[in-house]
Amino acid sequence: MLITPEQLIGFLGAAMLITVSPGPDNLMVLSVGMSRGRRQGMVFGLGCALGCLSHTLLATLGVSALIKASPLAFGALKLLGGGYLIWLGIGALRSRGGARVEGSGLPQESLGQLFAKGLFANAINPKVVLFFLSFLPQFVLAERGDVSWQTAQLGVLFTLQGVVIFGLLGYFSGSVGSWINRHPGAGMWMDRVAGAIFVGLGLKLLVSR
Repeated sequence: MLITPEQLIGFLGAAMLITVSPGPDNLMVLSVGMSRGRRQGMVFGLGCALGCLSHTLLATLGVSALIKASPLAFGALKLLGGGYLIWLGIGALRSRGGARVEGSGLPQESLGQLFAKGLFANAINPKVVLFFLSFLPQFVLAERGDVSWQTAQLGVLFTLQGVVIFGLLGYFSGSVGSWINRHPGAGMWMDRVAGAIFVGLGLKLLVSR
């Protein structure tokens, strides 16, 4: 059973806006691309994106365990996740922006080393684990059944759009990085959009039955 077109469109729209908002991962991809070259930036970005698969696995197993334990527990996860998303959204809305892209500061490394560094940095980030456990269930329709399979599909979709966006950032790193440095306020408005999405999703879950 595949997710519905409504789930797909709503999820991808939110995921892409969140991914392009200035953050540690995409700014690092830009910095590697600017200082090392397009190919290096794309490879590092690929590693960062594929690191999301480990979080997808943890989220899928966690949601599956909750469903087996109690549907009420799954509902509690969605409500707690909604509160967490609101907290993230408020932080983004209060952001002052000012993102800049600097040199990566990494020593000269092979493509394999850059890929592994991006993969490892994302895979062990506890904030990303918590984000996945909060974000993915918000787009799961429990009434359609097979919640774990829906969660896995959403996680893979998030990873795939991350591969595309990080790849484009790596390829166009020079132009994008220079534009961000010339327009520091742009990051603030991107944060505002992402923050509004977080708050909206969180409120939707808190007021839904």
